Amino acid sequence: MHAPRSNPIIEPELLMLAYRSGIFPMSDSRDDPELFWIEPRLRAILPLDGLHVSGSLARTLRRGRFEVTCNRAFSQVMDACAAPRRAREDDDGGSWISHRIQASYENLHFLGHAHSIEVWREGELVGGLYGVGFDRVFCGESMFSTVSDSSKVALCWLVAALRRGGATLLDCQFMTPHLASLGAVEMPQKRYLALLEAAQNSAYCSTTASSAGSGSAGAADAVGEADAAGAGVLSLPEAFDALLGDAASCGLASSPGKLIAQLFTQTS
Repeated sequence: MHAPRSNPIIEPELLMLAYRSGIFPMSDSRDDPELFWIEPRLRAILPLDGLHVSGSLARTLRRGRFEVTCNRAFSQVMDACAAPRRAREDDDGGSWISHRIQASYENLHFLGHAHSIEVWREGELVGGLYGVGFDRVFCGESMFSTVSDSSKVALCWLVAALRRGGATLLDCQFMTPHLASLGAVEMPQKRYLALLEAAQNSAYCSTTASSAGSGSAGAADAVGEADAAGAGVLSLPEAFDALLGDAASCGLASSPGKLIAQLFTQTS
């Protein structure tokens, strides 16, 4: 559902400028036509080489319980993130995603700046996340799950794809106990802004992907080559496709989750 005509979408140039400046919009409720701009005093990020993957989550990835896709159902993911739901440890609540905000991000997705990771079971969307990507940065906005581990699987794929694509910064906005359990860390906004500036600098040389390691020689070589390329940063959809290509080259085309599990069980 889109915002009424009387409440125009946020201009994409303004929205991207806000993200590049460390600011993001929120609303008070789903039907609130107004929005306010947030610059947290404390900021949460998830270091791309610091994701905590439990043994049970690694087994879930290896067993291929879910199909994972990128940008297949962006609007559905936003609908699910915004929908009222009973509290779960991996839900962040979606009441701040107003119709106006959703329409603005759907437009950003159309323009190629906002992306989603979807998790499916037997053709049903059961988990996912979405956010905004630019340069070596991905700003996670919200995630949801209706089945155990589905949003965690989405996060594993997100982190693996960001590392594969040469990203250096995954913004989580606000710290929660759930994010902390997955390896997120909190820092002053000033420190976050320094990391944000560095990640937007085209001359910045990433070390995260190359130092994080890999579960297979083929994947490790691919990550290293992407990192050495410097300017050749991949967008999230491109990096996701590259991960699938890595899985295929390792003989795991039918079960790419095994590659994702290998990436983290050897570096967690």
